[in-house]
Order: sequence, then structure tokens, then C-alpha cells
Amino acid sequence: MLPPMTGSDGRPLPVMRKTFTVPGEVIDANGHVNNVHYVQWMQDLAVEHWNAVGGMEVNAAAGCTWVAHSHHIVYLRPAFAGDTLEALTWVTSIGRVRSTRRYAFRRLEDGQLLARGETEWVFVRIKTGRPGAIPESVHARLPVSGDPF
Repeated sequence: MLPPMTGSDGRPLPVMRKTFTVPGEVIDANGHVNNVHYVQWMQDLAVEHWNAVGGMEVNAAAGCTWVAHSHHIVYLRPAFAGDTLEALTWVTSIGRVRSTRRYAFRRLEDGQLLARGETEWVFVRIKTGRPGAIPESVHARLPVSGDPF
């Protein structure tokens, strides 16, 4: 298991950043990244962030897991095979059973913002499939943040 993702002060980092190169297999008939891949990247980034802050321990203790309730994404500019992208994610709100997480994708070569997204996640009891109360341990691991840029 990975240690929690923290800053130099030991507190959890509110923003997860990941850099990657766009692979050729995600390019569609229009010659740019297919929209479905952004949603996949959003989910993968959220899971990676949650795991990096020790979230699986929280899930196990609560008997819960996160389930996507809705995704929203706005495409601003196309991305192409070989582009180097920086993907960011951060949590903007945590309620009783729901949390909102945002995403941004920028091309590093020119600094252009390519897409912005948001997912509403629900903390769900594994045994019943019903929403479960988000424990304080989630707040301690996922600081709520405004847009980082």
C-alpha cells in the first residue's frame, strides 16, 4: 500500500497532478482524442488520488466504496496523439453522502486548457448498495479546494 500523498508539512495534498502522453489508440475518426477517453481518465485519476491518500483504508473501515453518480465534461480544444497532457483533480465539496470532484486537462506544449470536468461521487455501503455517511476520515484525507488555477 502506498503511503498517503502529503506535502512537506505532512498534510494531504488537495490537488493530484499527473502527466502523460496521449497514446495513438485513443484517437478517433476525427483525428483527436475521443471523448470517452476523457471520462475514463477522470475516473482513473480520481481512483489514483483516493488510493494515494490512503483511501482504501477508509473504504475498508466504513464498509463503503465510491460510486459515480454523474459525470459532466466540457471540451474546449482537441488533443492529439503524442501530446503531453497534465491532468489535475481536486475535491470541491463533501456532503453527508456525496462529494464533488473536478478535473482539468491541459496540453503542456502550449499550456492550453483542453477540457474541464466534474464528477459527483456517492459513498455507498458495499453490502446494501445504499448511500452511507461519509466519515470524518474522508475529510482528513481529501481537503476541499477551489480551482487550482
